[in-house]
Amino acid sequence: MIKNPNIILISCHDIGQHLGCYGIETIHTPALDQFAAEGCRFESSFCAAPQCSPSRASIYTGRYPHNNGVMGLIHDNFAWDLNPGEQHLADILQSAGYRTGLIGIQHETLHPEKHGFTDLKQKWEPCEKVAQTSVKYLNEISKTSQPFYLQVGFWEPHRKFDWGGATPDDSKGVTVPPYLVDSPSARREFAEFQGIIRKVDRAIGTILKAIDDNGLVENTITIFTADHGIPFPKAKCSLYDPGIEVAFIIRWPDRGWGGNRTFSELISNVDYLPTLLEAAGIPIPENVQGNSLVSLLDGKEYRPREEIFAEMTYHDYYDPRRCIRTSDYKLIVNFSTAPFFQNPSQTWRPATITVKPEDPTYAYHPHIELYDLNKDPLEFNKVEYQPEYEEHKQRLTEKLYNWMNTTHDPLLFGIPVSPHHKRAIEILSSAGKRSMS
Repeated sequence: MIKNPNIILISCHDIGQHLGCYGIETIHTPALDQFAAEGCRFESSFCAAPQCSPSRASIYTGRYPHNNGVMGLIHDNFAWDLNPGEQHLADILQSAGYRTGLIGIQHETLHPEKHGFTDLKQKWEPCEKVAQTSVKYLNEISKTSQPFYLQVGFWEPHRKFDWGGATPDDSKGVTVPPYLVDSPSARREFAEFQGIIRKVDRAIGTILKAIDDNGLVENTITIFTADHGIPFPKAKCSLYDPGIEVAFIIRWPDRGWGGNRTFSELISNVDYLPTLLEAAGIPIPENVQGNSLVSLLDGKEYRPREEIFAEMTYHDYYDPRRCIRTSDYKLIVNFSTAPFFQNPSQTWRPATITVKPEDPTYAYHPHIELYDLNKDPLEFNKVEYQPEYEEHKQRLTEKLYNWMNTTHDPLLFGIPVSPHHKRAIEILSSAGKRSMS
């Protein structure tokens, strides 16, 4: 085992755990299923935020969105970005002597060129082209002795589902999750979703083969993950489990991280960075909020998480929510009377709707929601006002408040001002000063 393993982190948009190796029987994901069989798969794996930029920022900083600064999307007028001084994983690894590369998309910072990438090949293009670029890069870098970090980002299976020529796939039927109405329009959408997942799985398989062909398997920590849950109602942009559950598969044969092992411990994607740094023998910055999984993967004494936390502040609009999830319960606190969920379908009339609420157009956030996950895994029935759950509600509410207080969550002090708001004020102020001159 070498002191400094290579690290390859592959991520997809919007795939959640919608894979064969996570129990979806109608989907074709042979490459990722085989990768899971060779590696370690985490069943109770969650993200820190159910949306693209905040979740990715948590992966690559090991810190929660309200701490690293990315409380909303980074692109266009949303314009959120990492706070000054925030360290990206690439920053830390480059400083430790790694050659660092980015291929495909990133969605965690406006300025990837400032965050430690030696080789920056950022481009939004179909998955097969991202795979081709990755193969070429691996062919070249495998000839060097310098340890490397490669970050590969796929746009797929983000909507639009036919992007890059994907075709619907219902060859084994379709799986419509039970929290959604199983209608003809939903089945059409899920066939499209399955088709684009099948396409990106082939691209990932191309990269995994290149890792093998270049003799990199044993010496490399290879990870596959997603930014958040699937892009359907009550999933993406929500704090229900379908919104925050993500695939996390890791393989490092030299250290024994493999063998088709499955872990049920609760983990958060803020845990990835400290895990990789400890595995590489690199000091973990003091401000990192995640917990290393190294001792768990090594089969040594490990103190598992009792809970994970997740959050949402801005996405398409201001919709602040925070949650705590244990193995048995989920408590969500909503800070605005916004609609029950933001529409992640990116269409004016969604083709797939929820079982509950039956008419989400007229459903709005309550102050708090408590769910008994053992009796109600679909999070249909709120129990926060049932007397037998009072103790659980109080305990989880206290823990959530303490987490927000300890991490200096700005929601405790008011409404965080968005970059769009700040820019609008600048425009107004500039116009006002001209009119007075």
